[in-house]
Amino acid sequence: MMNASRGAAAALCVALGIGYAATKAVPPVRATDAPVARPKQAAIPKQATIPDAELEKDIRARFAKSKISSHHFQVHVQGGVATIEGQSDVLQHKGTATRLAKSAGAIKVVNHVAVSQAAKDKAAKNLASGRRRAQVKRSDTTARTVKRSS
Repeated sequence: MMNASRGAAAALCVALGIGYAATKAVPPVRATDAPVARPKQAAIPKQATIPDAELEKDIRARFAKSKISSHHFQVHVQGGVATIEGQSDVLQHKGTATRLAKSAGAIKVVNHVAVSQAAKDKAAKNLASGRRRAQVKRSDTTARTVKRSS
């Protein structure tokens, strides 16, 4: 009868998830068992996958297709790094030149485009007024919106 009660108690413990392993002490985790955090290595610049001459030609082609073609920016590529030089009367053309060179495949772009003082003054004036040229106040209605609401 004693064996039967032990067997019943063992079956009950197994059913409840309590067994021999639960009564045994678990050794603590050692520091060597934990994953080792490795220090980050310095980023090594990617090597250009496109030859410099081909990349330079592609950037010039992109400039020619865009609105900035009239400014005749000079482009030089060495080791995948594009250097852009020139002058512009439009502030946004400097950023556009950088974006076009990056999208052509340049690893890095060094932009030495000089923006005229008139372009800087115009941008500052637009910023001070708080509105861009294409924005319209919501209170301003056109004949088309008035006609729709009727």
